[in-house]
Amino acid sequence: MNNHTAHQFDAELEAVRTKILKMGGQVEEMIKFSLVGFASANTAQLKEVLEMEHRVNGFELEVDDLINHIIAKRQPAAYDLRFLVASLKMIRDLERIGDESEKMARMAIRFYEAGPSSGPRMDFSAMSTHITSMLHRALDSYAREDASVIDGIIHEDKIVDDHFRNSIRLLISFVLEDARTISRSIDMLFYAKAMERIGDHAKNMAEHVVFMVRGSDVRHAKVS
Repeated sequence: MNNHTAHQFDAELEAVRTKILKMGGQVEEMIKFSLVGFASANTAQLKEVLEMEHRVNGFELEVDDLINHIIAKRQPAAYDLRFLVASLKMIRDLERIGDESEKMARMAIRFYEAGPSSGPRMDFSAMSTHITSMLHRALDSYAREDASVIDGIIHEDKIVDDHFRNSIRLLISFVLEDARTISRSIDMLFYAKAMERIGDHAKNMAEHVVFMVRGSDVRHAKVS
């Protein structure tokens, strides 16, 4: 590969990274709008999330096409190939996080459009802090090609799982006390489950970075 071609290839790889980080920024905004819209009963903000989801899907198609074109044209090897493979996996998880954020917004809209109720109003502030932290750290590690955050993200994912289990127990207690809260409790359960799934996808993204940087698959292994 001559210098000119190598320069073009580097530019193409950087374009992939830039687009994925922009996609990640859009997904982070979706989560923020879903959380703030729910906390403030701002259904207009929640409905914006539904529009953002279309943009995230567009990012996925655009980046997927770009990566496949680069692989076919450049036939990369070693680190460059791992970077592209990891990037393909990253956009899949980002798209799914977008789906979960949309689900959160839809559940919150249903919650408020149902009108006043004595149903449960959950506090998801602690859980939301962890999932936003996990996603931001995963994107940052991808940008910096730094696999060192994996242990911290795995630890946070376990905390998110604990919060989700606690939410289930609390919602069950609401239903047992008053059967009229079943519908609202189900909405809140789906909202909490979407947050838990966002944590899972953020963990996946951190694992993709480990594969990219170290060439090792840590999905079913203990990371030291």
